[in-house]
Amino acid sequence: MNSDHVTPPMHPPMGLFTDYYELTMAQAYHHENMNDTAVFELFFREMPRERNYIVAAGLEDVLRFLESWRIDDEEIDFLRDQAHFSPEFLGHLGAMRFTGNVYAMPEGTPALPREPLIQVEAPIQEAQLLETFILNQVHFQSVVASKAARVTAAADGRTVVDFGSRRAHGIDGAMKAARASYLAGAAGTSNAAAGMAFGIPLFGTMAHSYVEAHDREECAFREFAALYPDSTLLVDTYDTLEGVRSVINLRRRHGEAFSFRAIRLDSGNLGALACESRSLLDAAGLNDVRIFVSGGLDEHRIAELLSQKAPVDGFGVGTSLVVSDDAPSLDMAYKITSYAGKPRLKLSEDKATLPGRKQVFRSRKDGRMTGDEIGLHDEPPRQRLPLLVKVMENGRRTMPATTLDQARHHARNEIASLPDAMRSLETAGNSCPAATSNALDRLQKVTRQRAAAGGA
Repeated sequence: MNSDHVTPPMHPPMGLFTDYYELTMAQAYHHENMNDTAVFELFFREMPRERNYIVAAGLEDVLRFLESWRIDDEEIDFLRDQAHFSPEFLGHLGAMRFTGNVYAMPEGTPALPREPLIQVEAPIQEAQLLETFILNQVHFQSVVASKAARVTAAADGRTVVDFGSRRAHGIDGAMKAARASYLAGAAGTSNAAAGMAFGIPLFGTMAHSYVEAHDREECAFREFAALYPDSTLLVDTYDTLEGVRSVINLRRRHGEAFSFRAIRLDSGNLGALACESRSLLDAAGLNDVRIFVSGGLDEHRIAELLSQKAPVDGFGVGTSLVVSDDAPSLDMAYKITSYAGKPRLKLSEDKATLPGRKQVFRSRKDGRMTGDEIGLHDEPPRQRLPLLVKVMENGRRTMPATTLDQARHHARNEIASLPDAMRSLETAGNSCPAATSNALDRLQKVTRQRAAAGGA
């Protein structure tokens, strides 16, 4: 097929959103009559040094995909053209649906290295083919949600808005970043499509181009506020403090007929300008006008502004949020831990895995997390909270879909329950690794010995 003459679809075939080797392995399993139940677990190996915890996100997209997953006729025709797949296997592949069970941490749960975020228990061919999609959805959204949790923590109750769609890595990245940031505590997004798709509150101000298109800055403010009485006026196109004086003069001349909610500062020394703007507004009796700032912000810059007592009421955070610039990826993996009832593991240097289907137990004292332990799935909780919940059985959900607001509420409560050190923006040594249970340690020892001897 000559790709020069192919117009790519707007949306790729989703059934085939998988790495090619997943398909070749699936055919090899099929050829060997291997399709017993396997357990695959999704986890990340190490905590980025810029993080103390990771917020699990993306589960809802995974479950929605699994419910309807199939490889359709057009995709089968494409695979037939690759000449690597037998007609018999392609027929088998076209009839395949997801029939397994899924256990997962609810979206918004803070997680630690080596803890399974999602656990898939299914015939091995199904579980193998779904690796790429599950990793893709959970990895990116967890990365952004974790960044958003830090940004909103730094804001200390003040409004945080996702302003990053134009700098996100593609349309899907922008949409998922808006969702993940709202889940982790942002108040809303500037992305109208995300607002429509996910029910996220929308926020918007104005751009410098609107001001520049008018002959006078004052005219731009007057016309915009007349149309949108609850608007936020961008005052730094020319001279920030003169812009503030301009809106004050308009209020003096027109009274309540010139109504606006806030001003936005987007450049310069934001701390000093916020202080001076606040003084000007208060002196004019505009004590209720809020100050919103944007422009190259991240959690550290926000914390710095607030430590300087800058009178800022809200923050628009863009690039650093949607690309999580200080920790843009996790060493996340999806690995087999059991097949045909036998525990499996990997012994590769620096990439060894824990065998068997597992559970994560979280201990609390006085409502605060005191530690996690990774154990076997059938161990008794012993007054600890099991984090992995059965969310799908035989390819069907076990409970109604979790709404984004429910996940957001869960995230807020779970993050609040973390020790103060873990919620700190300081990162060195503030993440407590999960322990492993005695039962898991014993299973690991036996399985390692068996694997080292060349047998499963």
